[in-house]
Amino acid sequence: MVVVSHSGRLAEGVVELARQMAPDVPLIAAGGLAGGLGTDFDAVSDAVAQAQSGAGVVLLYDLGSAKMVADLAVEMLGDPSDAVVVDAPLVEGAVAAAVAAQGGATLDAVLSAAASALTDLASDKPVDPEDGLEIVLTNAVGLHARPAALLASTLTGLDAEVTVSFSGHSANARSVLALLSLGTTGGDQVTVTATGPDATEALRRIGDLATHNFGD
Repeated sequence: MVVVSHSGRLAEGVVELARQMAPDVPLIAAGGLAGGLGTDFDAVSDAVAQAQSGAGVVLLYDLGSAKMVADLAVEMLGDPSDAVVVDAPLVEGAVAAAVAAQGGATLDAVLSAAASALTDLASDKPVDPEDGLEIVLTNAVGLHARPAALLASTLTGLDAEVTVSFSGHSANARSVLALLSLGTTGGDQVTVTATGPDATEALRRIGDLATHNFGD
């Protein structure tokens, strides 16, 4: 994944954040011009080459001219289908895409995760706790970035719809941003429910994560 920004610091910051949740995904910052703000075609092209691992590259951008540079860098590839520029919120899209890629998602699924980053936040939809798990978050700060990413990625490959609910709100357990928007902290109790053919396995995996303190 390549983050294209007019600011080198902004691009590096987005990559730093996404890398916390996707340590195995090639994440490259391509921001700024020497000595100031702007976008550099050569830098973006080099970043795409560095990020390419055979599965395709997703490019995210901050402002209009950054999109033009990113589009041009893709067009100049020998096979433009090797990379795609996605219209998505920069920070939220980068996090969602990185987590999806970390979980082994296809290029299309990674693009979809980035593009829908702001449409899958926690909602007020009621959840029936029957046959679900009641989990007390014993880690210090609840479902913060890394535990949320771990929870989402552990569901990779399962045919199940999993929901985490807290304080009257519910979140899709596959969405890191939705889990973060629940606003949980250490000591809070959440309810996890699942439906579908792999519901039992989904709950088992999440219960195991909770037993191991979500990696904290």
